[in-house]
Amino acid sequence: MDKNTLTLFARYNKVCNEAMDTVIKTLKPEEWNRELGGFFKSVQGLCSHLYVCDFNWLKRFSTFRDFVALKDPLFNRERYSFKELLFEDMADYLSARPVLDEKISAFAAELSPADMEGLLKYTDSSGTPNERNFGGLIMQSLNHDTHHRGMISLCLEILGRENDFSSFGQVIK
Repeated sequence: MDKNTLTLFARYNKVCNEAMDTVIKTLKPEEWNRELGGFFKSVQGLCSHLYVCDFNWLKRFSTFRDFVALKDPLFNRERYSFKELLFEDMADYLSARPVLDEKISAFAAELSPADMEGLLKYTDSSGTPNERNFGGLIMQSLNHDTHHRGMISLCLEILGRENDFSSFGQVIK
């Protein structure tokens, strides 16, 4: 794993989230939380899950070493529970998501080659202790977003919203 790959993926996620949120803005409140099936049930549930996971991974990453981006007051709270449904109001999500994406990009910019080879010791959400390659965990967290944006894309299609926010070509220079 190298820093350039991770910063590229962080930029990709930010660009795709912005494009996705442009479509999400068109939803009516009843569409935002309409149950469409699946584990997370709605666009609201999926967006909440993405935010919670990104936040929680950044909190874990902050235990590896000091990162300026992760000293932001946003991270003063403890990790979220995966059972929490954040953002009852779509506008709250739409204002919070870009802030978190900026922190992810700033965090990725701070990474060093030595960080990529390090091991992160952490306890997962089920209480199981782990020790994994730090660079690989960052890549896993960024790839997780891609997976769930695909689910959101399907939900948006079910709701009659055209969308295409998956192009990696948008960020390759």
